[in-house]
Parts: sequence; structure tokens; C-alpha cells
Amino acid sequence: MRIFILALTFAAALFSGAFAQNRVVQIINDTNVTMTNFYATNRDQNSWGRDWFGSEVLPSGRYFTLNFDDGSGYCIYDFRALFSDGDEVTNFGFNVCELGSWRVY
Repeated sequence: MRIFILALTFAAALFSGAFAQNRVVQIINDTNVTMTNFYATNRDQNSWGRDWFGSEVLPSGRYFTLNFDDGSGYCIYDFRALFSDGDEVTNFGFNVCELGSWRVY
């Protein structure tokens, strides 16, 4: 019984550690163009979902801080940025638990 309780305690500690990771990421616009939209979805989503900027934009040379902790425990996200000149940048498989910034050049 002691071994079972010890194993259960260890498993709970491992499980809670995965959910306690920091998911705050700075989106940095190092282009010469304004970023108008930003989308990020975890790997299991089939669409880009909402624009994380809402009615805001990200001018050249500025950054925007986002917290991706949605309670799901996901660390791997796909990013999509749209720009005022019509360009688009995507990054698939970005680890928000390990990387604190995404810089677009």
C-alpha cells in the first residue's frame, strides 16, 4: 500500500508540473511593417481561432506579451502573423513552455 501511495504521489507531482509551466511569450515585431493580426492555436486545433490582438496592432519595433495558459496544459502552439502589407508569417510547433519570445524579422 505504501508503494502505491508513493507512486500515486510521484505521478501527481509529475502531472501538476506539466501544468504549472510558464506560458508567457513576447511577440516581437522586428519587421518594418505593422503586424495587424496574430493567431495562435495549440497543436490539436483545426482552425486559427481568434485574433489575439483584438482591435490592437503591433507596430514595427514593438512587442506584445501574451499568456498562453488556457488551462489545457498544451505547450506546443502554431503561430500566424499577418501584416499591413499583406505578408504572412507562420511558425508551426512553437513551444510556449520553453521559449519566452517569438521574434519576426
